[in-house]
Amino acid sequence: MFICCNLAVLMLVLTFAGQAHAGKIIGGHEAKPHSRPYMVLVERKTPEKPTEHCGGFLLNEDFVMTAAHCQAMSYNVFLGMHSYLDKQKQKLPVKQAFPHKNYHEENFKNDIMLLKLSSKAKFTNNVKPIDLADSTDDPLPKSCSVAGWGWTSKENNMMSPNLMEVNVTLIDKRCCAKKNVFCSKGKKGPGKGDSGGPLVCEGKAYGVVSANKYLTNGSMLYKYTKIADNQEWIDDIMKKF
Repeated sequence: MFICCNLAVLMLVLTFAGQAHAGKIIGGHEAKPHSRPYMVLVERKTPEKPTEHCGGFLLNEDFVMTAAHCQAMSYNVFLGMHSYLDKQKQKLPVKQAFPHKNYHEENFKNDIMLLKLSSKAKFTNNVKPIDLADSTDDPLPKSCSVAGWGWTSKENNMMSPNLMEVNVTLIDKRCCAKKNVFCSKGKKGPGKGDSGGPLVCEGKAYGVVSANKYLTNGSMLYKYTKIADNQEWIDDIMKKF
C-alpha cells in the first residue's frame, strides 16, 4: 500500500501477450521512431509466467535502470527498439541484477534496480544513454514525460506494438515528498507494462516509473522513484561491478 496517502498501489507489469493493441499509452500518442534512444524493453522470466515485460533505460554501455518490482529469474533487454518487430534492435542478456538493498514490496519504497549487461551495448543513432538528474537539478520540474510499450488504456490488457509517450505534470503533494517520490495525477500517464521506464524532465531521467492508484474521480495517481535520492547507491554499484 502507498502508506503516506493511505492508497493501495498497483504494479505496472504485464505480459506481452496476444495481439498487440495499436492504441496509445494512456492519454498519449506514438513517439517519433527512435526519438528516445535510451529506452529499453526488459524481458523478464518468472516462475508464474514464462515471459513478462517492463520498461527500462540505458545508463552506459554496461547498465540499464528499471524498477525493483520487475525482479525475475532471468532477463533479456532490447535496445534501439521502436516497434517490437524491429529487426535492427539489439537483444542482450543480463549478467546480474541489483535491486536496491532497501526495496520494500509492501510500499514500493526504493523501487529501483540496476541490470548489468552480459556484454556491452553498441551505441548507434538509435542506442544512446540518458543523463541522470542529481541534487543540483530542479527539485520539482514541471515539464516531464514518460514512455513505454505498456497498456494503452485501462480497459485493454495488451501491450502496444510501438513506443508510446505522454506528457505529465508533477504535483507538490505532501505525502509524495515524505516518501521521497515524485507524483503526477490525472487521466494521462504510464500504463501497465511501463514500470521501470524513465520519468524524463529537461532532458534528464529524474525518476523511475513505479506504481499507480485509481482515484475516485476516475483519474490516476502515478508514483516515480526519485533517482537523485539514490545517486550514492547507483554510483557504488556501477563502480564495483
